[in-house]
Amino acid sequence: MNRLQPNHKSSFELFHSPFKRALVLSLLLAAVTLAVYSPVSRNGFINLDDDTYILNNPHLRAGLTWNTLKWSLTSFEWDNWYPLTWLSHALDYSLFGARASGHHMVNAILHSLNAAILFWLLYSATGFPWRSLLVAALFALHPINVESVAWAAERKNVLSMLFFLLGLAAYGWYARRPGLSRYALVFLLFILALMSKPQVVTFPFLLLLWDFWPLCRVAGWTSPQNPEEQETVAQVSLPKLLLEKVPLLLLAIADAALTVLAQRYGHAMHGAYYSLLNRVGNTLISYVRYLIFAVWPLNLAAFYPHPTKLFPLSKVAASLFLLIVVTLVAVWQRRRQPYLLVGWFWFLGAMLPMIGLVQVGQQAMADRYAYIPYIGLFLMLVWTLEEGAHQRIPPWALGTAAAAALIALSFLTHREIGYWRDSQTLWSRALAVTQDNNVAHDSLARFLVMDGRSEEAVSHVRASLTIDPHDLQATMILGTYEHSRGNYGEAINLYKLVLLHADNPDMRADAFTNLGSAYRQVGDTADAKPCFEQSLRLSPNRPIALVGLGLIALHDGDYPGAARQFSQAMKLQPTDVGYLLLARAIELEGQADQAQALRQRVNQISPDFAAAQKEANSLLANNLP
Repeated sequence: MNRLQPNHKSSFELFHSPFKRALVLSLLLAAVTLAVYSPVSRNGFINLDDDTYILNNPHLRAGLTWNTLKWSLTSFEWDNWYPLTWLSHALDYSLFGARASGHHMVNAILHSLNAAILFWLLYSATGFPWRSLLVAALFALHPINVESVAWAAERKNVLSMLFFLLGLAAYGWYARRPGLSRYALVFLLFILALMSKPQVVTFPFLLLLWDFWPLCRVAGWTSPQNPEEQETVAQVSLPKLLLEKVPLLLLAIADAALTVLAQRYGHAMHGAYYSLLNRVGNTLISYVRYLIFAVWPLNLAAFYPHPTKLFPLSKVAASLFLLIVVTLVAVWQRRRQPYLLVGWFWFLGAMLPMIGLVQVGQQAMADRYAYIPYIGLFLMLVWTLEEGAHQRIPPWALGTAAAAALIALSFLTHREIGYWRDSQTLWSRALAVTQDNNVAHDSLARFLVMDGRSEEAVSHVRASLTIDPHDLQATMILGTYEHSRGNYGEAINLYKLVLLHADNPDMRADAFTNLGSAYRQVGDTADAKPCFEQSLRLSPNRPIALVGLGLIALHDGDYPGAARQFSQAMKLQPTDVGYLLLARAIELEGQADQAQALRQRVNQISPDFAAAQKEANSLLANNLP
C-alpha cells in the first residue's frame, strides 16, 4: 500500500513498466475474484425474477435471433428498457440453454472483468498502484456485491458497470487530448451502459467529480495527493467543463424519462403507497445503513421490507446529522484530501436514483444498489488510511492488515454466495435476518407450492397476511392453494379479490388465467373463456391461458381452433402434456396419421410418457363434448 515515489527502488519495480504492472496485477485480481465466485456455478435459478426474466421468457429461449433483437429494442416488459441485457441473456440461452451454471458464470466473469478494469482505471488516473489495487479488491470481494453476481437476473448490474467503467476510462483518454472522436467514444459507451441498466444516469455528475480529482482538470485546482509520475491533463474552466457534459446530461435525462415511462407502464412506481415523510426518513436511514454495511457486512438479505410507519424522529435526525457532518468534513478538507469530497459525493450521488425518494418496488434498500456507489466509499477509506498511516506504520504491517481484511471479506462473500443456492435457502435466510418481511414469506411460499409442500406454504402465506392483510401476492398464493385442493369456489373468490385491487398487469394476467382455469374446472366455460382472453390481452405470451382456450375450443367442438391454441402454446413453452393435447386436437380434425406420429415423438423424448398421457386424458375427459 506504500505510495510509489519516482526513481525509488522497490520490489514493485520487478516489472519494467507501468503497463506490465497494471497488466499483471489486473489479471491476478480477476483470477482471485473468479476463484472466490466460482461456487455460483453450483447455484440454481431462484424465484426472484429468474423464473420470469429467464426461464419462462419465450424471447430469450429462442436464443440470439433477429426477432429477439427487435423485441429487446422495443420491449418495456418487466418495467424497464435494457435491450443489451436481454440480448446477453439470449446469448446465454444459445450457449447454455436452461443450465443455470452457465448463466451464473457469465455474471462472475463480468464481475471479475469489472474489478480488473476498475484497478486499471484508478491506477492510470492516480498513479498509485497499491491503493488502486486495494480499492478494486474491496469492490471485487465485498459481500454486498454478491447479489449483483449470484442473482442471474441481475445481469443488468454487472453489464452496465462494464460499460460505465469503460466510459470512465475513455473519458480519461479524452481528457488527455480532447477531440470529437474521443468524446464520441465516451458518448457511445454511456449509451451502451444505459441500454444495460438505467442506474448509470448519474454518469455526467460523476465525470465532474472525476474532473476535480484525480484528473485535476478544473482550472486553478491542484492536488497535493497526486504523484509526480501521474500523467497530467490540461486544465479547463469550470463553465467549459459543465458545457462539455451537456450532451451526456441530455442523454441521461432522456433515459430517465424512458425509465419512468416504462415503470409506470408496468405499475412499478410505489410512491403513492408511502408518504413523502416516510420516503425521506427511509432515505436518510438507508444511507446510514449502507455506510454500516460497508464496514460491517453482516445480515445481508435479498429483500429489505419498506417500513409502512414513520421512523422515530430521533433516528431520522441522528442519520441526517451524521450525513451533514461527513459532508462538511469532506468539503472542509477538499484541498488537503480531495478524495474525501470526491468519494463522499460519488457515494451520495450515484446512490440517489435508487435511494427511494422516488419509490420503485417495495424494498427499503437493496444490496445491488451499492454496486457503483461503494466505489466512492472504498476510495475514501483506502486513501485516508494510507495517507494517515504510511509514515507511522511499516509497509509490511499495512500490507498484512489489508490482506487480512480481504481474506475476511472473501470468507463472508463465499458464505453469502451459498445463501443464493436456491429459493428456499435464500428466503429462509431473509426471514432469519429481517423482520416483518412479507415478501420473503410470499416468495418462500411460492417455492414450497411448486415443490409440492402446500401445507408448509400456507403457514408462510398466513404469516404474510398477518404482516400485511392487503398483500395481493399472498392472496394469490392462497387462491392457488385452495384451487389445488379442489375448493374452486373459495379460489374463485380469492382470485376476484386480487383482480379488484391489483393494478400490476402481470399480476392481473396471472389472476385472470387462474380464474379462467377455476371456472373451466367447474364446467363454466362461458365465464372461463373471457378470463383467458383478458389474460392474453394483458400478457400475450401465456401458455396456460392458450391451453385453457384450446380446451374450451375442444369442448365447443372447434377442433381447428383448439389445434391453433395448443400449437401456439407449445411454441412458447413446450410440454409433453401440451403436445398430447395438440395430437388429440389434430386427430379430431381428421389427421389421424399426423396425430399418431406426434404421439410417437413425444413417447420417444418424454421422461415419463405414462404420467403425461394420464394428465392429458384427465384434461380431455372434462373438456370433450
